[in-house]
Amino acid sequence: MGLKLLELNIFAPHQAICTFNRQPVNVNLKVPGKKLEHHGIKIEFVGQIELFYDRDNHHEFTSLVRDLARPGEMTQSETYDFEFVNVEKPYETYTGANVRLRYFLRVSVIRRISDISKELDLAVHTLASFPEMNNRYHLKDVIVGKIYFLLVRIKIKHMELAIIKRETTGTGPNTYNENETIAKYEIMDGAPVRGESIPIRLFLAGYELTPTFKDVNKKFSVRYFLNLVLVDEEERRYFKQQEIVLWRKGDVKKKPGILTEKLKHSREESKPEDSEE
Repeated sequence: MGLKLLELNIFAPHQAICTFNRQPVNVNLKVPGKKLEHHGIKIEFVGQIELFYDRDNHHEFTSLVRDLARPGEMTQSETYDFEFVNVEKPYETYTGANVRLRYFLRVSVIRRISDISKELDLAVHTLASFPEMNNRYHLKDVIVGKIYFLLVRIKIKHMELAIIKRETTGTGPNTYNENETIAKYEIMDGAPVRGESIPIRLFLAGYELTPTFKDVNKKFSVRYFLNLVLVDEEERRYFKQQEIVLWRKGDVKKKPGILTEKLKHSREESKPEDSEE
């Protein structure tokens, strides 16, 4: 017997999950005509957080169940519709170095000896519309700025700029930080002079970035930093770090004004016809 679900789909936090935006669940018998006794067929929608250092414990924050079939016998392949309305999807899906947040559908055929199950992951993207402010950038944005040298007291050899991703898992004494360098550029070669300025233009669209996550379900956080490194002639390094907030931009497309069209037609219908004298 086989269970068939389709490929990964992307959902918004408020979007329902049903047969309309997923194809139905197909339960196929490997041997047509052979009876299969079961104690019911169900589908579950689950949201959970997996910490890789604690793989035995999965933290579920959303769990819904729908029955697809009552206990009985199957003599042929069956197709089942399903619907999850008002589903709570408070967080965006994420896979990092030490943690994974996932949503998935799990279909189970309950049997006396052992159940038959299949899972299908769903992606959830949280779209936002932040005002343009300092240190806030959407994932396809461009970081533009300048570095000014007001006073030069060290012999600088070159300067680097990097994007650092910091993933924090756990709490208290069990907190663990994982730093990853997403990109690194050498933006200056040679010693600067007083009053010199170095322009910066950093395109984010070419990198695998996620939005900034803060204290997701009290399990993990993801933050991003711009890291400026000055290297002097003796290979000593001087650091300057600044946090940036990343967010996923939602493209709002305006639909035709249905109400305006109705008013237009009603005015045309109510217009008095020209009468002949």
